[in-house]
Amino acid sequence: MAVRYAERADADRALSRTVSDGIVDAGFAGHFVPARWGGRDGTATELLHAVSALAQGCTSAAWCASVIAGAGRMGAFLPEEGQQELWAKGADTAVVGALMPRGTATAVTGGWRVSGEWDFTSGVGFSDWALVCALVPQDGAQVPWFFALPRQEYRVADTWTSIGMRGTGSNTLVADNVFVPAHRGFTRQDMIEGRSVGSDARCHTAPLRLLSGLLFGAPALGAARAALRVWAEDCRTGAEEEALGLRTAASRAVIAVDAAELLLERAARVADAPTATALELVRNPADCAYAVEQSVEVVERLLRASGSSGQLAAHPMQRIWRDVHSLASHVALRFDPAAGAYGSRLLSSTAGLGAP
Repeated sequence: MAVRYAERADADRALSRTVSDGIVDAGFAGHFVPARWGGRDGTATELLHAVSALAQGCTSAAWCASVIAGAGRMGAFLPEEGQQELWAKGADTAVVGALMPRGTATAVTGGWRVSGEWDFTSGVGFSDWALVCALVPQDGAQVPWFFALPRQEYRVADTWTSIGMRGTGSNTLVADNVFVPAHRGFTRQDMIEGRSVGSDARCHTAPLRLLSGLLFGAPALGAARAALRVWAEDCRTGAEEEALGLRTAASRAVIAVDAAELLLERAARVADAPTATALELVRNPADCAYAVEQSVEVVERLLRASGSSGQLAAHPMQRIWRDVHSLASHVALRFDPAAGAYGSRLLSSTAGLGAP
């Protein structure tokens, strides 16, 4: 379904209501919601497969599906009363996350007063709740906390004018002096380390670094497969030399995308496992970032191989190309920082460089 609306989403800078409703109806919002609230306690592997499949139709739709699933997971770190309020209408509540600490919170009787502007909030236009990150003065420091806000307590500023991932509608969420009761807040460190409340499902106890690269990387994998499909449909075999070139290009592209998928599937298995080693904690982000790099390179080569036709405004290849380049700029997908941490761990261990 999403593929039919992909061009429209790109033009409108937002998903159509049909697609956003479809994302929720398909279970993405409830994927990581605790089972006791009607959710699935889902796995990273399941989400990887579902998101990458959706991305073969529309990268923006897949991105929104993945980040909404991830924001739903964050709800498991709220105090029990906050969780009950968040999912009072069911596990399919669409929650978005504003992850950077671009707000301030002042302690008042019974809770906090929260204000801020959080740009790049994907899917905010069809959200029911938001989890926003704000700084709380604590013991002489500024500590990042998350606060749950219902839809009526924030507004959306139309600021999303990116060249790619336009359909994500990643506009700015604005909150003005909103009162947030104490049961609707938790520290960002709890979420990073997997200190969930009332759930021992692995999706809630896994450290964030095992999951974040998968959430943001899965759409790139599906987009690369979509580019392969579009390119194959466009191919017309000519002379034998040209046919050989096409066959070589096809082989190289498919092998590269398959390799990226294997890396992401391995990372998902690690995230789903009951525990992770110190090496795996730094390997997962590097594997995910590298897989996205490979996916982007495949799309880059296929766009060039498509010639002038692939760059026409009506051709899906140029939209996929814009999407994967925009997606890959996300901080969680930058290879060098992740590779630095992974490489340091490898070099500090005599067995590290030989580890499978």
